[in-house]
Amino acid sequence: MKKIVVIGAVFLAAMSFSFAQTQKEIIKERKAISKLSKSELEAKASKEARKEAKQLKKEGWMKTPGALPIEKQLDKSYKMQYEYDEQLRPKYIMGEAMSVGSHYDAAKMQAIELSKQTIAEQVQTEIHAFIENTVANKQLANEDAVSITESLIASTNAIVQSMGQVVPIVEVYRTKSGKNKEVLVRIAYNSDMAKEITKKTIRQNLEEKGNKLHERLDQALGW
Repeated sequence: MKKIVVIGAVFLAAMSFSFAQTQKEIIKERKAISKLSKSELEAKASKEARKEAKQLKKEGWMKTPGALPIEKQLDKSYKMQYEYDEQLRPKYIMGEAMSVGSHYDAAKMQAIELSKQTIAEQVQTEIHAFIENTVANKQLANEDAVSITESLIASTNAIVQSMGQVVPIVEVYRTKSGKNKEVLVRIAYNSDMAKEITKKTIRQNLEEKGNKLHERLDQALGW
């Protein structure tokens, strides 16, 4: 009996050591990939930033007074697009939009709201794909998935409002006919935060309808 216990202990110790080694290797590999990606993509971003800035200037876009040069703004935007978390998933979701108005600030705010909406739609598309996958795996009934998808679509405005204030990482403008201002902004929003806001909003929407779908959704998607 003691022999069996000893063998078992040795086996468990070996398994633990193997798991620890595997984890260390994974972390080491991810760090190497992250470091390599960062150095390569930063070099590429600088080149692409200059290229895009040149095109924007050609189209009449200008930076706002006191803002960073367009090249620097775009460079920061590219770098944020290539930032990844520990699971090598994009750290930020990018949103871009343009708006025209007689007043600069009004056009800017409208462009920001539209950018936030594009981010919300990107997250909704990803979650919708998860829902379809759970239906395919028979973890969720098709009729339940339809109701959840309807709530997902109906939640767009609530998701945008929950995102709160954001600061554009790219902000340029040009003067249109009639002295109207056209503003282009690009924003970045933390991916995890955007997903959590979307999940919370869907749950609330389903709860308000008085059904238990949010519970089945939590179980099916592991929320």
